[in-house]
Amino acid sequence: MALGHSRFDPRQQQRGYQIRVNHRIRVPEVRVIDADGSMLGVLQTHEALRKAQEQGLDLVEVNPKAEPPVCKILDFGKYKYEEKKKQAQARRNQSVVEIKEIKLRPKTDDHDIAFKVKAARRFIEAGHKVKFTVRFRGREITHPEKAHEQLDVILKALDDVSNVETRPMMEARAMSLIIAPKPAVMQRVAQQRVALEKARQQAEKDGQPMPPAPSSTELPDEPDDDDDDDDDDETEGEDGKDGTGGKDGEGSDSN
Repeated sequence: MALGHSRFDPRQQQRGYQIRVNHRIRVPEVRVIDADGSMLGVLQTHEALRKAQEQGLDLVEVNPKAEPPVCKILDFGKYKYEEKKKQAQARRNQSVVEIKEIKLRPKTDDHDIAFKVKAARRFIEAGHKVKFTVRFRGREITHPEKAHEQLDVILKALDDVSNVETRPMMEARAMSLIIAPKPAVMQRVAQQRVALEKARQQAEKDGQPMPPAPSSTELPDEPDDDDDDDDDDETEGEDGKDGTGGKDGEGSDSN
């Protein structure tokens, strides 16, 4: 027995708004804008279509919600091309803010912290947020003040370009905070995007290839950094000591 539910039609999800053109415009009358932008007034649809054909152009519905719908006489192929260009430019101009994560250990030395601060500054100046995560092993978690000290140093070093978005907080066996670019930095990033877009358009106009923009969103390789070790595989001994060793001297803690 039917349950009264409408049958699912996958084609309904694929169908977006379709611009009606020429004979697909089935209303009896439309308000017409000529190719030169002048208003022709309300015409019978077949008459408006005839005027478009006389000019070798198309009758395109540009405002279906008006009463009667508004149509314009134009080159539909060129219209679609211009619309795609506008959409592509809007995507290029939109501001996409990512969160870049930088990982630390409580025993990360000053040299490595300075290296990571430099990377974070590069991310911030590119308009991205940065999440610092200090991961604890073994009994290190009993001394969270060390992580606080590290994060305080980092915040002071980046105070000129960033604001704190999320204060230091514990997440399982890690302490993290999130910083975001200051408004002045975001304004500078927006100006750089506009300048890059102008350069791209000029290169396209001159028929020259646009060189790729330098990437500032990836951490460079850091051979001596052990922050990517698999902490999940580490276990503590019966006495609570960390059984792993590393560059920073992350061996067994002694009481």
